[in-house]
Amino acid sequence: MVLIGLLGDVMLGRLVNERLRRVGADYPWGDTDPVLRQADLTIANLECVLAAGGEPQAGKVFHFRSDPKNVASLRSAGIGMVSLANNHVLDYGAGAFREMLPALETAGILHAGAGLDRDAARRPAVRRVSGTAVGLIAFTDNQPDWEAGRGPGVYYVPVVDGDARVAELLALVRRTKARVGLLIVSAHWGPNWGSGAPPEHRELARALIEAGADVVYGHSPHIFRGVELFRNRPIIYSAGDFVDDYAVDPAERNDQSFIFLLETDGGTPLRLRLFPTLITNFRAQLASRDSRQIAERMQRLSRHLGTASSWDAAGGFLEIPLGADG
Repeated sequence: MVLIGLLGDVMLGRLVNERLRRVGADYPWGDTDPVLRQADLTIANLECVLAAGGEPQAGKVFHFRSDPKNVASLRSAGIGMVSLANNHVLDYGAGAFREMLPALETAGILHAGAGLDRDAARRPAVRRVSGTAVGLIAFTDNQPDWEAGRGPGVYYVPVVDGDARVAELLALVRRTKARVGLLIVSAHWGPNWGSGAPPEHRELARALIEAGADVVYGHSPHIFRGVELFRNRPIIYSAGDFVDDYAVDPAERNDQSFIFLLETDGGTPLRLRLFPTLITNFRAQLASRDSRQIAERMQRLSRHLGTASSWDAAGGFLEIPLGADG
C-alpha cells in the first residue's frame, strides 16, 4: 500500500518569505503535520521560484520569489516532488530559475514541468516508493511566452482540441505509463476563478486517463473544484491554494483547500481522502470547526460530476472510494 499526498499551489514568496526569515522551516504547514506524515510521498505545485537573484519580469503584475533556504520548508512537509509548470516559476528570469534547480536537487526533491530546455521541461520525474515507481508529468496552459525551447521554460500545452502539443502530451503519457506503476499528471490550467470544471478540461482529463494516467491533478484556480471519477481514476480539477499570502475573497474562499491523500495498491488507486484546510496567517491549518462546511462544498461540486463521497466525522476527512481496477 502506498499513500500519495497531493497539495495545491504552494507559494512561499512575499509575506510568507518574510515570515520564514523569523520562524522555523515548518511554519507554513501549521498543524497539518500529522496528516502530511501519513503520506509516503507528497507532491505540490511550487508557485514561486527559490532564488536570491534575478530581476522581476517586465509586464507581470505579481512576482513570487522565496529565499533558497526555504527548500528546507518543502522537505519539512515531506514534499518529494514538485510541479514547476506554472506562471510564476520564471518570475525573476532564467538566472533565478537556474539557481533553484540545484537547490531542489540537493534537497532530494524531484521536479517536472519546467527545465533548461524543451526536453528537460517535458521529462517526467520518477521516484520509487515502497516498491512502486511513481511518475509525475507536469504541464501548464498558462504563460505561452515561457514555453521551453532551446533555453529554459515550462512544458506548455494549450488545452485546445486539435493542437499538436496535446497529441504529444498523450504520447508522453503512454510512454511513461509503460515504465511506471503509478502515473500522476499535474495540470496547471485555466483562469484563477470559477468553481465549475470547464468542458475542455474534462475532455483532456479523460483523454489523459485513457492514455494511461492514474491521477489527473489540477491546480491554478485559486479555489478548489470538484473531483470526477473516470475508469475508476480520480480527476482533481483544481486543488486550490494550499499556502500563500493572498487576500481572501469572502465568496470564493480561496483560503480553503484540502490535503488530498490517495491510497493505492501498487499502480491501482483505491480511495481518496480529503482533509479540509484553511490558510491562516500565511500557513495551512486543518480546518477544524469549518471542516464540515468545506467538505460539503466539495461534495456538491463533485456530485455535479457524478462522484459520490462520504464524510468521516471521526477521521475529519471526506472519502471518495475509487472502486476496482478496470
